[in-house]
Amino acid sequence: MTQIVVVNGMTAHRANVIARRTGSAAMGVVKAQMIDLLKAKLQSGVAHFIYMKKDGTIREAWGTCASNLMRATQNGRGLSGDAVNTVKYYDVMAGGYRSLRYENLVQVF
Repeated sequence: MTQIVVVNGMTAHRANVIARRTGSAAMGVVKAQMIDLLKAKLQSGVAHFIYMKKDGTIREAWGTCASNLMRATQNGRGLSGDAVNTVKYYDVMAGGYRSLRYENLVQVF
């Protein structure tokens, strides 16, 4: 039997949110680990990823959360994405802030 190891409390929280929204504990763990990878890439530079938008269409995005790239556009007055169970990022192609629901992440390159 394979044992699933959750790295930290935030990963466990994300896995629980995704499992509740999708009805699949396995999907919760897989997507939570993908979000950990995405967030690490967003912090270190520009990340390339795909997610499903609210209307069901697929979106390919290049985004960042790296402070040196976002400093000019940040106002610092909003909630963190994790507070509302989303990943927030700055879309470098569109020049604006976007967010995606945890369970809608499809792939991280």
